Amino acid sequence: MLLPVIMAGGSGSRLWPLSRTLYPKQFLALTSNATMLQETVKRLDGIDHQAPLFICNEEHRFIVAEQLRKGGMDNSGIILEPVGRNTAPAIALAALKAIANNEDPLLLVLAADHVIQNTDAFLSSVQHAKVEAEKGKLVTFGIVPTHPETGYGYIRRGKALNSDAYCVDAFVEKPQLATAKDYVGSGEYYWNSGMFLFKASRYLSELEKYAPEILDSCKAAMDITEEDLDFTRLDKDIFMCCPNDSIDYAVMEKTQDAVVVPMDANWSDVGSWSSLWEVNDKDASGNATRGDVLVENTTNTYIYSQNKLVATVGVDDLVIVETKDAVLVAHKDKVQDVKGIVNQLKQANRYEYLQHREVYRPWGTHDEIAGGDRFHVKHVMVKPGERTATQMHYHRAEHWVVVKGTAKVINGDKSYLLTENESTYIPIGSAHSIENPGQIPLELIEVRSGAYLSEDDVVRLEDYGVGY
Repeated sequence: MLLPVIMAGGSGSRLWPLSRTLYPKQFLALTSNATMLQETVKRLDGIDHQAPLFICNEEHRFIVAEQLRKGGMDNSGIILEPVGRNTAPAIALAALKAIANNEDPLLLVLAADHVIQNTDAFLSSVQHAKVEAEKGKLVTFGIVPTHPETGYGYIRRGKALNSDAYCVDAFVEKPQLATAKDYVGSGEYYWNSGMFLFKASRYLSELEKYAPEILDSCKAAMDITEEDLDFTRLDKDIFMCCPNDSIDYAVMEKTQDAVVVPMDANWSDVGSWSSLWEVNDKDASGNATRGDVLVENTTNTYIYSQNKLVATVGVDDLVIVETKDAVLVAHKDKVQDVKGIVNQLKQANRYEYLQHREVYRPWGTHDEIAGGDRFHVKHVMVKPGERTATQMHYHRAEHWVVVKGTAKVINGDKSYLLTENESTYIPIGSAHSIENPGQIPLELIEVRSGAYLSEDDVVRLEDYGVGY
């Protein structure tokens, strides 16, 4: 029994402005029409396995569920971490859930934000790893390096167990360039992929031996859970007491049963815009482009257009990313410094580090398309069968114009239907909600007007869904 465990947490800033705290890179479509999360699930099609078990942050739960629904993908549950505590506790939660029914599956631990271009090689390495995992070994996958990389940790292999697996001799921190060159030249080192395969019980037994406080905290948190549809919610106060540690530090560097299986599958963790340029298809001039892009005398450049035409003339070695609310221009050699921009946004309390202009909710989306001192204009989409929370505002009134579908409107003590090209007015202080009773998405234009238009002017009158 192989149970994929897909870690979909994290809120990395290295791919800003596409990646945001509330919508990080694992939920983006960066190399195909599918998101990275969906690609992670799809590449498992070549092996027998149970429906994957997912681990994600509480605030990302609806994004995960919606992307699985859109992809027609099953799951064995979605564990929600109330706070991030690194990979050792996350995997412990998955292992505890996996053995809850007196089963002991092999856990194939994967990150949701990796690119693997050679699926056959990936699946072959998994099959080789199963041989050792079934013997009770804790297997990690070592990426066969293609160049001296200073951004990854390394694994030094030891004694050969067979032609496809080695004992782990050591885990090595990110090296300097000269050391990385020596590593690659020796043929004895692999990039540390952060992917693993082992029996659930073996991981828990090694965790109990080397990091018992993590196991105790995870057991206590799993003892007090709330099941909500596919979601497993943990007790926040208990889980916050869990030590923050990676699986490498907590277990893999200490266990006597660590094994590395090489993987040569065109892998990347897409840790920067330059690495994304590397894994994308390029034109004859070395340009990788997505969206509405025109180039003239442009070479070795990555250009991503989300909303507007982007045209370049006479540039080289740049990264240019356009979204609805931000534009990034960076030299490919300096893309690691994007985190400095994100830190500036945080310090200035600007929303651009946190979320996109278009915001995803359980019921649909809303996107601010215009705004001024006393008005905001939003495009709102409500999915079939969904509705927003009932709420009221003290400082703003709202006008709604339906442009597609049918809306059921709650406005004070009135309930009525609006169809295309019809509108309604929501006065200040009136309790209201929107429901889509139809079979197609409901789209409407909302105009907010008033002296105070911030999102915190809201009183939710029931806990149905999430307002906006």
